[in-house]
Amino acid sequence: MNSERLNRTVDAAVVGGGPAGLTTAIGLARAGLQTLLIAPPAPVDPRTTALLGASVALLEDYGVWSHVADIAAPLSVMRLIDDTGRLVRAPEVAFDARELDLPAFGYNVLNDALNNALDAVAASTPGLTRLMAKATAVRPGAEIILIDTDAGLVTAKVAVAADGARSLARTAAGIDLRTWTYPQAALVTTFAHERPHMDESVEFHRPAGPFTVVPLKGQRSSLVWVETPDEALRLASLPKDELEAKIGEVSHGLLGAVHIDGPVATIPLGGHVAKSFGARRVALVGEAAHRFPPIGAQGLNLSLRDVRDLVATLGEAVARGEDPGSDATLAAYHARRRVDVVTRTLGVHALDKSLLSGFLPVQVARGLGLTLAANVGSVRRFMMRRGLGEGLRRRVANG
Repeated sequence: MNSERLNRTVDAAVVGGGPAGLTTAIGLARAGLQTLLIAPPAPVDPRTTALLGASVALLEDYGVWSHVADIAAPLSVMRLIDDTGRLVRAPEVAFDARELDLPAFGYNVLNDALNNALDAVAASTPGLTRLMAKATAVRPGAEIILIDTDAGLVTAKVAVAADGARSLARTAAGIDLRTWTYPQAALVTTFAHERPHMDESVEFHRPAGPFTVVPLKGQRSSLVWVETPDEALRLASLPKDELEAKIGEVSHGLLGAVHIDGPVATIPLGGHVAKSFGARRVALVGEAAHRFPPIGAQGLNLSLRDVRDLVATLGEAVARGEDPGSDATLAAYHARRRVDVVTRTLGVHALDKSLLSGFLPVQVARGLGLTLAANVGSVRRFMMRRGLGEGLRRRVANG
């Protein structure tokens, strides 16, 4: 996969070189479409992503997982702890992958490591070329779509918008969004700690939102701490030693002394969902299609399911001799994605609102659901399967 500055005509042009864009480009080329990835080099990304079973299975199929398996941390247990201090409190619930005969629900991976692995596989994928350039305009037409870049013109049958929440390609296709905000922000960072995490992800449910610690390789973990926007900014501005002490306090000393070893950032929480996942020769994947707060490990996992369904839809169209960018093909892709995206949106929204609500019946309902999960194995296993998404029974192995 060589970078070049020549104008090109291809079957599919993927705009955006994050994990969703790279995976889409690999998948489409594997499905037989001559594919061009339009993306400058990715910036350094110190964040982490918890990849669940179906996502790991897809990356295994594409030959990516072997590049990161040795440095990914297994998520064997997911523990929920009610730390709201309210009158109605739910019992602690531990979801254990062994109940589903799995070695782990998934694995926590450094984003930079994942991007490097995807780059390596993309570079050796036949039918895939990368143009190290930025898209400057997207012009849909009746039979083709034109993409202007700062390196020249690209002509394609279909364009994939993998260019993020403020997608240029989505805007050019005239696809509107449903948007919303939350009265919250997330503080994110990574830290080393004195006690082993035992491959357990722990989520403390607090009045302002979840405080979630996710294992990394060795005695390190990533943190997503949801608070009010003002409090998140205040915490982020604390001296390092004071923030470390606060993390230890809120986590109830679970991991002993902590030492922050990554950048500290805050992310305002909100979301959006596109009203259509494809129109006018543009198909949406990732944050161009949907954006969620960092709750419940839904972001990239949902994006990789976009990739799976888009590759299947376009690949089937090409195999039948049909136009991969036609209205009918994009409508089929939309139909494949709609239920999954809408149900995940409602699930994340309901979880967040249940933590924020001071309405006693809502607290009772939430407590009842977690009580059933804690005490009734069939309910707990159903919730685990639902959380993992499709493809649960695919092999999930670390290596």
